[in-house]
Amino acid sequence: MDSEKSETQGYGTIIWLRQFQPKIQGQMTKVRNQKNQRREAPGTGLSAILRPPSSEPPPLALYVHFPWCVRKCPYCDFNSHAASGIPDGIPFAPWVDAVIADLDAALPQIQGRHIPSLFIGGGTPSLLPAAALDRLLDALRTRLTLTPDFEITLEANPGTVEAARLRAYRAAGITRLSLGIQSFASPLLARIGRIHDGNEARRAVELALAHFACVNLDLMYALPGQNLDEALADVDMAIDFGVTHLSCYQLTLEPNTPFAHNPPPLPGDDLAADMQDAIEARLAAADFIHYETSAFSHAGQECRHNLNYWTFGDYLGLGPGAHGKLSLPTGIVREMRHKHPTRYLDGVARGDFIHTRHIVSAADLPFEFMMNALRLIHGVPVELFGERTGLGLSVITPALTAARRRGLLHPTRLQASALGQRFLNDLLQIFLPD
Repeated sequence: MDSEKSETQGYGTIIWLRQFQPKIQGQMTKVRNQKNQRREAPGTGLSAILRPPSSEPPPLALYVHFPWCVRKCPYCDFNSHAASGIPDGIPFAPWVDAVIADLDAALPQIQGRHIPSLFIGGGTPSLLPAAALDRLLDALRTRLTLTPDFEITLEANPGTVEAARLRAYRAAGITRLSLGIQSFASPLLARIGRIHDGNEARRAVELALAHFACVNLDLMYALPGQNLDEALADVDMAIDFGVTHLSCYQLTLEPNTPFAHNPPPLPGDDLAADMQDAIEARLAAADFIHYETSAFSHAGQECRHNLNYWTFGDYLGLGPGAHGKLSLPTGIVREMRHKHPTRYLDGVARGDFIHTRHIVSAADLPFEFMMNALRLIHGVPVELFGERTGLGLSVITPALTAARRRGLLHPTRLQASALGQRFLNDLLQIFLPD
């Protein structure tokens, strides 16, 4: 889940890389509850008026969700469904038909805008037959204006990787592969319910690097029974392979998952923190830039799709349960597609793919912007807040002052300090609406 899978995508609050946006409301509620419990004084003062929006909309990326996997992992809270539960097998062709019809319905909202990136997440998109992927990408190319350096990331499970399939994916236009390795140690992989073992993980990386110039590996740490040396061994192996992008996440227990109901023995908080510190130091020594909370890359190899998320860019989400954010003349709109695959596929006949749609209120915009931007290690320029939200900076001046007084924020940029990175939820609480 590189993704962005994201590298994006549900192993706790730090897994936002793939399509972290589905967690916005839950994270907002969590942080708001923490704030109420601590009885902290609100720090936002949202009485300012919307300033005129920027003449140019933000960049627009595309996310496509493939909801099926071989077997759902016990820690996973993504919208994924085991293929074994489908009597007639995965409906690849109907899924492609539905995504294309969904895009056609959405085109009036994005007409004329240039698309710099596409992320295909899941689930396990590497289950897709090459012909189905090719048909999907052809449909996108004929309907959208893509930039010359268009980035297409596809998430892949090491247990589904084979040379012929990767060659076909590359021929179809995939430019970046995100492998959900999680660990190279077979015992650890078995403890978290992965379908691949250590040998398959290593073979998958070799095949990926043989076919793609850009490869991301997702690694997890603080796994059941894992020690510090084992966590670093996974990172060292990834470095030795020569990959240029890594997403490193701590395993956390998400509600309504098998691990939440029957928790495995996890490393304690102090050991997990030691793992995080050691991983960051090891990657820095190997010339990896820590550019986002859980993302590391060599210079120039950052995931452009995820950077668009963190800088509060727009994205159209297609596929079951996909979320989107669009800047329209009426305001910033958030959408969610029907979550259950059957309900979504039936949308072709109904002409209805959207489950919820709402305009983000001016009161919620500062928190949503900061929740994204502050994940970037170097933050963003102050000016970007107004450009992407349409709000005047005076709206967040009291919150900025409070955060800087507590040593959580850079003095001139919208950037978490080293202390703020460690206590990101505490920092974000300051930007919650009253």
